[in-house]
Amino acid sequence: MAVRAAAPRALALALLVLARGAGALKVVIAGGTGPFGQRVAAALSSHEVTLLTRNAFLAASPSRVTEVFGWVGESYLRAHPHVSLRDWDGGDLTDITGSDWLRWQDDALSGADVVINLVGGYTPQRPMAAGRLSRESLRFSPDALQVSVAPTAAALKALTPGMAEVKMARVDECERAAQKCRNNLCLRLDADLDAGCAAVLEAVENAAAAVKA
Repeated sequence: MAVRAAAPRALALALLVLARGAGALKVVIAGGTGPFGQRVAAALSSHEVTLLTRNAFLAASPSRVTEVFGWVGESYLRAHPHVSLRDWDGGDLTDITGSDWLRWQDDALSGADVVINLVGGYTPQRPMAAGRLSRESLRFSPDALQVSVAPTAAALKALTPGMAEVKMARVDECERAAQKCRNNLCLRLDADLDAGCAAVLEAVENAAAAVKA
């Protein structure tokens, strides 16, 4: 089950979904607990957003207890009732840390309209997660828009100096995974968070317009 802060918050989400009606999309974001993902999720207030995280319990805690796992915090979830958290395996079954990761695909991906990959880091974990997302999306939501988000080569060098060629090769691998889906979009963004957020939001709103058409 998705992690929610409290019963009143779950009720608030249900009321929001009813109020939005048919125009609301089901958006799934992997790697959404970072600063960029939190900004994107908050801005998608007219949609139902699920953040996939390796440990939803820790991600929802009132204060951050470790730098190892992503964290959004209880106050963030209260402020954004359209956002929920869901444990998943992160693409690597040997790196499971959440207590309720089984059948995350049923909960998160079934009926999804947009799946966004923001998985951070440029270790082998990143393409593993991208491949997992694409495979499971094709099984559970084959018509969903698969969005791969990564920095440009210049932005990558500025953000994480060193081993640029290896890191860009992993970005390319993530994009190839996304391109296996029927509907896909690969975004290469500069380091400007505002512009990057706007680009992702535009992709989601275009998907919403296509659903309404």
